Amino acid sequence: QVQLVESGGGLVQPGGSLRLTCGVTGSIGSIRPMAWYRQAHGKEREFVAAIYGGGETKYGDSVQGRFAISRNRAWNTLYLQMNNLKPEDTAVYYCNAMYGSTWVRSDASNNWGQGTLVTVSS
Repeated sequence: QVQLVESGGGLVQPGGSLRLTCGVTGSIGSIRPMAWYRQAHGKEREFVAAIYGGGETKYGDSVQGRFAISRNRAWNTLYLQMNNLKPEDTAVYYCNAMYGSTWVRSDASNNWGQGTLVTVSS
């Protein structure tokens, strides 16, 4: 069974940088695309970034130009480099991936887990 585990969250000052990591275990072969989502307190989960099999990337409007998504060649580690962080970036961040033809995590399956908390504050 494919498992996704986020790490790297913490407290950072406005304008600072942080890198999140998502480790993938239990898969054979590649999983793609992979994506990051976030959910601020009291708000809906929103799309942050995605990376596709050919290396193409997509970003949400609120993070465009500040965040960068990447992965290792084996597709078992996903990264999110976050620069110029703002207080409104404060949220729990989650990773996701498509294994075969289905997403590993979904609202229907209620398996988003705990994510990793990013707090941007002075």
